[in-house]
Amino acid sequence: MPPGTDKSSARGTVTAVRGAALDVAFEGGTLPAIDEAVTVRTRGGDTIVAEVQAHLDASSVRCIALEPTTGLSRGSEAEAAGGAVTTPVGESVLGRLLTVTGELGDKGPALAPDTPRWPIHRAPPALAAQNGATDLFRTGIKVIDLLTPMAQGGKAAMFGGAGVGKTVLVMELIHAMVAGYRGISVFAGIGERSREGHEMLLDMRESGVLDRTVLVYGQMNEPPGARWRVPMTALTVAEYFRDAQQRNVLLLMDNIFRFVQAGAEVSGLLARLPSRVGYQPTLASEVAALQERIASVGDAAITAIQAVYVPADDFTDPAVTTIAAHVDSMVVLSRQMAAEGMYPAIDPIASSSVLLDPLIVGEDHARMATDVRRMIEHYRELQDVISLLGMEELGAQDRRMVERARRLQRFLTQPFTVTEAFTGTPGKSVSIADTIAGCRAILDGECDDWAESSLFMVGTLEEARAKETAARNAGAAGGTQAA
Repeated sequence: MPPGTDKSSARGTVTAVRGAALDVAFEGGTLPAIDEAVTVRTRGGDTIVAEVQAHLDASSVRCIALEPTTGLSRGSEAEAAGGAVTTPVGESVLGRLLTVTGELGDKGPALAPDTPRWPIHRAPPALAAQNGATDLFRTGIKVIDLLTPMAQGGKAAMFGGAGVGKTVLVMELIHAMVAGYRGISVFAGIGERSREGHEMLLDMRESGVLDRTVLVYGQMNEPPGARWRVPMTALTVAEYFRDAQQRNVLLLMDNIFRFVQAGAEVSGLLARLPSRVGYQPTLASEVAALQERIASVGDAAITAIQAVYVPADDFTDPAVTTIAAHVDSMVVLSRQMAAEGMYPAIDPIASSSVLLDPLIVGEDHARMATDVRRMIEHYRELQDVISLLGMEELGAQDRRMVERARRLQRFLTQPFTVTEAFTGTPGKSVSIADTIAGCRAILDGECDDWAESSLFMVGTLEEARAKETAARNAGAAGGTQAA
């Protein structure tokens, strides 16, 4: 079903094709509105969906194609759809893979003709109708639950450069929430590699969660218009479940930076002057138009978890700072920790959450998070001294703090379910009570005589204790045999 339903829509002719940018002249001076869909028919009979982005004069518009323009030429017929691009929503799309225009991408059976369709451009909920997000969203990942707690109906973003584990972390969150989270999941693949999309579909099918999930993809090989609008399509699907069915929705987006990047490409195609660092001048309004639609309304909420690529590990990049201004929880991934094998490579100092407040998480949790951060920060301050002069030059108190900080860092590592096939170690999910108890034991000195390796890549402190006991027994047995 094509976008829009207005049968009296204006007709026009393509006058210029510049890659994904099309100029269309309309008869009679009736121009489609900005963001309205236009359907263009190629000489071969195929149709291409485009979106109006500028009015050039009284009779022509400039559009951005949401599909490849191969085979399109001047003189092709165009028709305004009478409204924005629409996407199918509701129960029918659960377990399916959609494209930016709402077409099926999984080669499955066609949707029923009566499947409802919503426009992808929608106003955010009124501020008076929104609810504050304070109900914690438990992930089972120790460092996230302790230092950067997430909220139902909140927005969390994972910032990191290339190769530090953003996609793996998003995949693990999907797995971690299968058991404890029974709502609807919507996954938006923005500029994803085709391999990643295929793996995600197979993984969800094997884990049995596909029947509660909608996958929406605008892949890396697609035009910038598709990558630019695919988060809007995914968000519209999520809004239907929230507003029409009052169901909680988990919205996962990987990668939001590619949404910004696609916007910059579109801006160039529209001949707009670039702004800071070459980004589009509309960067702030484009990010806001997406992020402000993610909210809790009534008894239902959209909880968003977003991966954000940080170009050249520069956290002052305009795209990164613009996205960071909208999120409640910032999970910052560290290249140095990834190089040391500390996975998840989450920086405990740079990461933050507005929910880490005693009134929300409780006095015990907030105090423990502060103590853990203080200990690790003190260790980092002493690292230059240690690297130059060695541990022997530190005072007894500083040496003890460094040893405990190193044990804390190792205890906050955790094996993931999605990496089990590569590491051979089963994934672990840890409650926040066990995480706090383990950190308290390390800070109180109960583990001072343990090997650091006993705390590395374990779940609870009891698992670490069992690992330490086994290592000691093995050492004692080896010593007896040597004697």
